[in-house]
Amino acid sequence: MVHLPTTAPKKRKRFFHHLYFWVLVGIAAGITLGLAAPEVAAQTKWLADLFIKLVKVVIAPTIFATIVVGIAQMGNLARAGGLALRTVLYFNITTVFALAIGLVVVNVLKPGAGLGLDLASFDTSGAEATLATASEAGGEGMTSFALNLVPTSFVSAFVDGQLLQVLLIAILVAVAITAMGEQAKPLVGLMDTFAHVMFGVIRLVMWVAPLGAFGGIAFTIGTNGSAILGSLAGFIGSFWLTCLLFVILVLGPICRLAGFSVFRYLRYIRDELLIVLGTSSSETVLPRLMRKMEAAGVPKHVVGMTIPTGYSFNLDGTAIYMAMGALFIAQAFGIDVPIGTQIALLVFMLISSNGAAGVSGAGLVTLAASLTAFDSVIPVAGIALIVGVDRFMSEGRALTNLAGNGLGTLVIARWTGDLDRDQLRTVLADPGSVDVDDLMRRHTPVDLNALDRELATSEEFAREFAATGQMPGERAEDPARPGGAQ
Repeated sequence: MVHLPTTAPKKRKRFFHHLYFWVLVGIAAGITLGLAAPEVAAQTKWLADLFIKLVKVVIAPTIFATIVVGIAQMGNLARAGGLALRTVLYFNITTVFALAIGLVVVNVLKPGAGLGLDLASFDTSGAEATLATASEAGGEGMTSFALNLVPTSFVSAFVDGQLLQVLLIAILVAVAITAMGEQAKPLVGLMDTFAHVMFGVIRLVMWVAPLGAFGGIAFTIGTNGSAILGSLAGFIGSFWLTCLLFVILVLGPICRLAGFSVFRYLRYIRDELLIVLGTSSSETVLPRLMRKMEAAGVPKHVVGMTIPTGYSFNLDGTAIYMAMGALFIAQAFGIDVPIGTQIALLVFMLISSNGAAGVSGAGLVTLAASLTAFDSVIPVAGIALIVGVDRFMSEGRALTNLAGNGLGTLVIARWTGDLDRDQLRTVLADPGSVDVDDLMRRHTPVDLNALDRELATSEEFAREFAATGQMPGERAEDPARPGGAQ
């Protein structure tokens, strides 16, 4: 956990020294260019791609080092496993709510009901690449998903930027380090220092964010701006409305149960929301979000486990998009989908979409892969209808995923009793007291004495379990006692 200084506060930065100000400037300039010169704006996507690639260079090693240090600090594999289980359970529950609210809104508003399209004459050429990718992704179902969890080599997960694979490797290494006991203390300290170096690199890269936001927004408006005023305007509007309803009606009560306001929470992560709005990828702010959650009173080991897991299993925005996209296509072609089929589609999407969060454009491919299994009811070729406006939807997906991911970290910390609620109240009341750039610059080293005790306990645990086959503290029943062995 990052503890904020208790001395007299330093002089506040002027507004134009904050990153969010320049990101807003970039977004405004991008919108202006997209509307005034769409042909020129259509050539600016490389700026967003460049920024995303710069961030992705350090995301995998940062996650790896953070998870290893976090689990080693816990010193208890059972506790780490319980934390991981709670994290996955929480994110899957919120994903179910997201799918459900998406189905409800699309059934009530019916944004595709008036299009009256004919499948026989519908042009599907615009979706050929997406359908081909979806066919490859969904061809083997859960078998393919399980196999893709394991990288072809130790370094391939880092080279390919596969977060689930990095997560798996990090957990295996952390388990091995924990079993080594005190011998691993220097290695954990080295990992912690390495993670700090990666955060330093991120701090530098983040100042390219305004250019990335400018390029991303300009490209989106320049290439697809006319769609906002066209026949798909209803679908785009209903999707963004549903994302807003999910934040207020689902995340809002969760925040209230956890003891804080959802609006204060969103204000706290406003910088990250603006960066994601411009780049359409929540991965771009992963390291910043980790530092902000630590500053909000969440211990490092909880952040290290929950944030990376959330980026693979937190699918709130993606779930809303898939549920609404599937039924929008059916409505556009005049197909009535029975409620039983809608529920079956919801369950299938919940399973098939794991791992899609955080990646720009992955929601469209996942939707196409899900529709392939229901092609007899909803024509998968109809995906061509929304390919052109997917960029507008991608921003909404990424923003909702980001909001849910940070909130999930706070909720899990509260659930496990690790959340410093006083520190959380302080930073939510005054978000300006948290300087992320300063947090990334400063290094709070691992408490090696505490780590020494945790690793020693883990080593003793391993020896006793190997010798007796019992958990420490367990004792065989005394035959002389009532209920004992006869």
